[in-house]
Amino acid sequence: MTDCCGNHKAQIYFSMNKRAMHLLLPLIICWLLPQAMMLEEDSPLGCVPRRSVPYHRDNANLFREEGVFNYSTMLLREDLDLLLLGAREAVYALDLNNISKKAASVKWEVTQDQEEKCGDKGKDRKTECKNYIRILHKTEDNRMYVCGTNAFDPECDYMSYNDGKLTLEKKAEDGKGKCPFDPSQRHASLMFENNLYSATVMNFLGFEPVLMRSTPGPIRSEFKTSWLHEPTFVSMAEMPESEMSPVGDDDKVYLFFREIAVECDCYNKLMVSRVARVCKGDLGGQRTLQKKWTSFLKARLDCPVLESQLPYIIQDAYRWCDPQRSWRDCLFYAVFTPQSETSDLSAVCVYRVSDISRVFAEGKYKTPVTVETSFVKWVMYSGEVPVPRPGACIDNEARKAGITQTLDLPDPTLQFIKVRPLMDQAIQPIGQKPLLVRRGAAFSRIVVNEVQAGDGEKYQVMFIGTEEGTILKAVNYDGEMFIIEEVQLFQTPGPIKILKFSNVTGQLYAGSDYGVAQIPLATCERSSSCMDCVLARDPYCGWDKAVRKCIPLSSSQREIIQSVKEGDASLCPEADPIKPPNESIWPGGNLKLHCPSPSNLAETTWERDGTTLTPIPRLQFLQDGLLILNASGSDAGRYRCLSVEHSKAGTYTTTVAEYQVGISSTSSGRGNSIFPEAQRDGPSVLGLQVVIGLLVVCLLALLAWNFYKGHLPLPWNCRKKGGKQSQEQGDLNYGDAQRSDKLLVSGRDNGTGTNLTREEAALYAPDENDVPNVNIPSLQFVDDE
Repeated sequence: MTDCCGNHKAQIYFSMNKRAMHLLLPLIICWLLPQAMMLEEDSPLGCVPRRSVPYHRDNANLFREEGVFNYSTMLLREDLDLLLLGAREAVYALDLNNISKKAASVKWEVTQDQEEKCGDKGKDRKTECKNYIRILHKTEDNRMYVCGTNAFDPECDYMSYNDGKLTLEKKAEDGKGKCPFDPSQRHASLMFENNLYSATVMNFLGFEPVLMRSTPGPIRSEFKTSWLHEPTFVSMAEMPESEMSPVGDDDKVYLFFREIAVECDCYNKLMVSRVARVCKGDLGGQRTLQKKWTSFLKARLDCPVLESQLPYIIQDAYRWCDPQRSWRDCLFYAVFTPQSETSDLSAVCVYRVSDISRVFAEGKYKTPVTVETSFVKWVMYSGEVPVPRPGACIDNEARKAGITQTLDLPDPTLQFIKVRPLMDQAIQPIGQKPLLVRRGAAFSRIVVNEVQAGDGEKYQVMFIGTEEGTILKAVNYDGEMFIIEEVQLFQTPGPIKILKFSNVTGQLYAGSDYGVAQIPLATCERSSSCMDCVLARDPYCGWDKAVRKCIPLSSSQREIIQSVKEGDASLCPEADPIKPPNESIWPGGNLKLHCPSPSNLAETTWERDGTTLTPIPRLQFLQDGLLILNASGSDAGRYRCLSVEHSKAGTYTTTVAEYQVGISSTSSGRGNSIFPEAQRDGPSVLGLQVVIGLLVVCLLALLAWNFYKGHLPLPWNCRKKGGKQSQEQGDLNYGDAQRSDKLLVSGRDNGTGTNLTREEAALYAPDENDVPNVNIPSLQFVDDE
């Protein structure tokens, strides 16, 4: 039983043995209780953004064009001050400083013939049979390489920007293996030293996955489930591992993806996260693995979340490197979501490149073993490993042995890696646990930016896109995860499909199906006071005492108040006193006093004349204020709304709003009063009176007409009419009795009684001279029947 699905099998085992489960339940509870308490204390499960910013057009610069969708491909051309944006059947060149300004655009539409052929193959002509731009990369000659799905027939071309115009060069190239066929299919690509590396599918049906380098000379992965088994590709990154390498190593390309695990003998298909890598100088083998990777190795990525029984699956990965340090200190930030619908947790795990490299360079391999002639089980390989090491790049040791390129590798090495590309050891995150775990909208994308705070230290700030179109801004302070804010970018919620940021502009760019948004990394203007600015703990922002504003650190040379690790708001000067506005309310009236909370982490309290108020039926504490109902003289006074927020440095209270409320004897000057009195005069009241008068006249006319026609009796004819009515009622009852007599005589037995004879029925017949009375028991009998 393997690690990746051991918990899954254990769950099945316990469900089959209920009695054992009942016996173990008390022990499990006793074990889980302290674990849950530790989770509550040590894990960022309870992380909530300090500030939630709803959608507003001032939150971001937006770009979208009517009828164009799927803005999910971006290329930053900081040398041209442009953001190249790929969408459905169009490429846009946007002003990098303000993307709402379009510099140029070019259409790349499919022909009617292409659309019809795509539709004939069973695809939707209105959605799938279009050209979705999926690849945009800069080439070394400053052109752009662009590929699109092209109605399920991928095609690539070169594009240039000159004199304010985007131009496609119409040098059509086959895009198979470079660009996906299906616009909804995930893929990954990068341009490394003018060579395109891509991970997608090779065929229309989408069942032949491939990791390919297009030039010089195509080289690709082997079409075997042990190499790629129903994968979903996530991202790619290059790593210059040849720089200052003491062993003469080669540069690498890393691929992050998820796939069905071949090594797990589980009852159901189990998805696992992977990282694979190939060497830049790989040319394939001479006889074995011709034009195939000889350096393809892959390993499982673990991101352990406490409550998960199934592995979390990777959604995106971002490479962060300190330009002043070695590549070994680079980090991969990755976002994970559960593959089970029973969990709403998302996680961020961080991996060292050196840890990943060590597993590939020194780790053991897994090998398939046939069990009972049909079942294949993957176990750790314990036999002899050929030399040179399978999957390794050409290094100094190989060159000494006369192996200068992969075409020189011996067959035993190539045969070994062809069968065993999977490493036995899983790669663990830093600290053996996630950096961030949060409930709510699933994470979709991530980018990381480093900033130097006022204390002189550098911090990596994570910007995380979600499936609901929000961006989380989070940072880790010595093991404490703090989410600064969550911003809703688009009016129409939808998944964030791509994130980029520019060091030149200090701006973040996010794309979705709906459009693309641009937001600054520093959003200091959202803090209106020194205490709010310091408690935000944003490394980009600080309080400038001279201008009395929360401003970006990069825009000021003066002394700035900031405390990102502790949130020490005691550094702030005394706030200016608030001059309370006058509000008045009449006896029995209602009044709402507004007090928007500055923070999700703060608690709001109210005071009246220095005495803390408690909620009662007449005083309703709302999320954004206080509601006074059925006011009386005792409700007059000075009201203060206080925000109480805790940080590592202490507890801080600040006045958010203040009001002077008075009781008015008249209905004038009611301020924010609600449920006002009805209007007593004015044009609308006069109109209402006219309408009521007309209704009264119509009602009198209707009554007169009914009296004239005899539909309603006149008061003086009531007695006479009543006698006649009694006689008519008697006739009616007599007729009913006759019909009842016929029913009783001709009725059939329905199984609940017998038919009455004519003599029995005669007992119920009325006398002609008497006012007929229906016999009650007989009616009861008929009802029962």
